[in-house]
Amino acid sequence: MELEQQELVTMGRIGRLYGIKGWLKLISYTEPQDNILDFKQLRAKIGGRWQELEMDQCKVHGKGLIAHFVGYDDPDDAKLLTGVELAIDAQELPKLDEEEFYWHELTGMQVMTQSGQLLGSVAKMLETGANDVLVVQPTEGSIDTRERLIPYLPGRVVLEVSREKRCISVEWDPDYLA
Repeated sequence: MELEQQELVTMGRIGRLYGIKGWLKLISYTEPQDNILDFKQLRAKIGGRWQELEMDQCKVHGKGLIAHFVGYDDPDDAKLLTGVELAIDAQELPKLDEEEFYWHELTGMQVMTQSGQLLGSVAKMLETGANDVLVVQPTEGSIDTRERLIPYLPGRVVLEVSREKRCISVEWDPDYLA
């Protein structure tokens, strides 16, 4: 069944075959990685179209994950799914507290200094271990054409995130490029 595209959040992708019964390796983009196993009904982009895909069995296997999908019971059928991106409707994600955000919510938001200078918009997020980092790409109206890496440190660097305005206010010197 083909689906209309809602606001989808990519949760992972399907890796290579595992075994002879249609099982596949599962590459999770969630943290922790096994959170993807909470979602049995997934959307998969197959042949350029989003379609429902049901995960009927899944488990942690060694340091990774393996899964089986309804209707893909042998290696020849399952091989058709290798490399396929897996997503869910954003509304299926657990609700967060008011001051917490999913990375997909921050992507695309404008980033402004306290003095109102537009630095650009969030192109993506990086996980560094110490803290997450906003990758800010210049956009039309930005003060210059430089990419910036800004630590996501609420209350210190990130002063306010407005879902309504799609804007992040930061304490950041525009001349600093780190």
